[in-house]
Amino acid sequence: MNTLIFAVRSVKINEPSNLRYNFAAAFMEKKMKHWATVFLMILCALRIAHADRIDNFVKEELATRRIPGISISVMKNGVIVKAQGYGYSNLEHMVPAKPETIYQSGSIGKQFTATAVMILVEEGRVGLDDPITKYFPDGPDSWKNVKVRHLLSHTGGISNKLYDEINMREDYSEDQILKKIESMPLDFNAGDQWNYSNPGYVLLGILIHKVTGKFYGDFLQERIFRPLGMTTTRIISEADIIPNRAAGYVIKKGVLRNQEWVAPMINTTADGSLYFTVLDLAKWDAALYGEKLLKRSNLEQMWTPTKLNDGKVEPYGFGWGFDDIRKHKIIDHGGSWQGFNTYIARYVDDKLTVVVLCNLDGANPGSIAHGIAGLYNPELAPLPHKEVKIDSKLLDQYTGEYEVEPGYTIVLTNDNGHLMGQASEGPQFELFPESEKDFFIKAEEISITFVKDTNGKVTHMVLHRSKDQEARKIR
Repeated sequence: MNTLIFAVRSVKINEPSNLRYNFAAAFMEKKMKHWATVFLMILCALRIAHADRIDNFVKEELATRRIPGISISVMKNGVIVKAQGYGYSNLEHMVPAKPETIYQSGSIGKQFTATAVMILVEEGRVGLDDPITKYFPDGPDSWKNVKVRHLLSHTGGISNKLYDEINMREDYSEDQILKKIESMPLDFNAGDQWNYSNPGYVLLGILIHKVTGKFYGDFLQERIFRPLGMTTTRIISEADIIPNRAAGYVIKKGVLRNQEWVAPMINTTADGSLYFTVLDLAKWDAALYGEKLLKRSNLEQMWTPTKLNDGKVEPYGFGWGFDDIRKHKIIDHGGSWQGFNTYIARYVDDKLTVVVLCNLDGANPGSIAHGIAGLYNPELAPLPHKEVKIDSKLLDQYTGEYEVEPGYTIVLTNDNGHLMGQASEGPQFELFPESEKDFFIKAEEISITFVKDTNGKVTHMVLHRSKDQEARKIR
């Protein structure tokens, strides 16, 4: 009774329709809450179903590729929509992989080195067109035309054979490593060609040290990792106690084994010697949408394909590579080091980023990332291929070494009826037949056609990706 009196008193006497309105509004509010609850339940169910598709896909890849552990993160507009671990980060102690699991970076670390250099460029302390002899005055005369931008874009001609020339189990000082690189002849004149160069990025780390007076890893902590809250990202150290650190593995002769040990100093160079998690890389991805680290113009410069002296454009910028799937632009990079394979793909048109970290050499996380992206947007899924059976003896004619470009080759072998490939400084991958001469790499936008001469001898292969590229058979 009192409630009704209160309701009547709250309404003006000369507007009786307001009373009916209050009752109708209450009824409609109740109905809206009901349907909102139903909508949220449906949305949650769809998200669970979507998550199950991703989980099932990754678990299948983990089993098929014999990967001990995988951690992924998926970001939309810089915000995490999924972070998950699968399998084991350590097989000896049966520790499950999770989003907090720490993996070695491999060459994904190059984008942080490149960003550090660009910070110095933005501050006017380094010039992209500075000859590197400005920072390395004892370098050979052949370095006089090599500029900082050449090191960033792998076009300086710095030979990638450093790790073939040194003992990986021996510690070297920074000066010793520098002298070793200085003693190696250039593979080509600066700007004439593109050839992936780990030593070029080692030089950039030393350059950062010379300009700032700080070890490059400390500079990264001060200017990138701490400002972004990347609390687990740091230089590799096997001596330190590091919670959630994963073990790295390799498969040799069909047997899963621990990674090979290298000297501590080898794991501190600027070509990719970091620890990180998928959660820290989510923070990194979010930062790339803003200007907390660099002005937008300098970020765009890092993401601009490199033009060679002859006008040819290479799909690589400063620490980032470029590709596209069905005209959807991708900025990406992978890493491979000491039993770890890593990959980050930023589908920039879709504002979607996928990170996949694996603790197995040859795991091919790029194919897993593209598969995950395809579950969010079917247009990002790799083009379908149909595998056919062919006589395994036919594979022998395709084995050998193919030169994609000077200093960069792909070696193909027949491994018990499986055509296996390995690129310079890269993990092993399998080629699957679509016909007797056409092959593809699963979950990748890459296929290969072998070409023969009039005598039936294989002369070269054509790599079909964003553009066709011939690779001559050299042995």
